[in-house]
Amino acid sequence: MRGATLIVTEIGGGLDSTEATGPDKGRAAIAARLTALGMALDKVVTVPHRTGDLAQAIAATKSDMVLILTGSATSDIDDVGPSALRQAGGQVDRFGMPVDPGNLLFLGRLGARPVLGLPGCARSPALNGADWVLSRLACGLAVSAQDIAGMGIGGLLKEIPSRPMPRAGRQAGAAAMPDS
Repeated sequence: MRGATLIVTEIGGGLDSTEATGPDKGRAAIAARLTALGMALDKVVTVPHRTGDLAQAIAATKSDMVLILTGSATSDIDDVGPSALRQAGGQVDRFGMPVDPGNLLFLGRLGARPVLGLPGCARSPALNGADWVLSRLACGLAVSAQDIAGMGIGGLLKEIPSRPMPRAGRQAGAAAMPDS
C-alpha cells in the first residue's frame, strides 16, 4: 500500500468527538501512523455525518486504502460508517474487534481496496487495536474476520488496581475450592 485517504465526518450543531480532541490532533496522529508504516496520507476529506454524504466520499476516493473517522462512535453495524460503505458499493467484512482500546473498528472493502473504519481512540497516538489491523493492511496482507477475532488474546489494556487481572481472581478462587 502506498497511500490512504482519510474521510472525517462532522456532526453539525454541537460538539462532536472529533472536536473534543481537536481535529488537527487526530489527523496528525493518523498521518504519523501511516508515515511509520511507509505510507502517505494522500488526502483528508471532511463531510457531514450523513450516510449519503459519506458514501459519495468513499466512492470518489482513489487511494489504495480508505480510512474513515466518524464524528460519533460507530457502535452498530447500521451506523453511518458501515451503512455508507455498503451504499458506496462496498461491503463490511468485520464489525468490532475484541481489543480495547479499539473495539469500535470496522473493516471492509470497496472492490479490492481495504476500507478501515477507525475507532475514536485512533485520534490519540497511543497504541490501539486499529494499529494491529492497519499494519497488516499496509503490508498488503489480507485481514480476515477470524484474524481480528484472534487479536483478542492478550489485549492492550494495562492492568491497574481497580481492574485486576482475570487470572488473579481465578487463582484465588481455585485455592479456595476443596479437593474432590
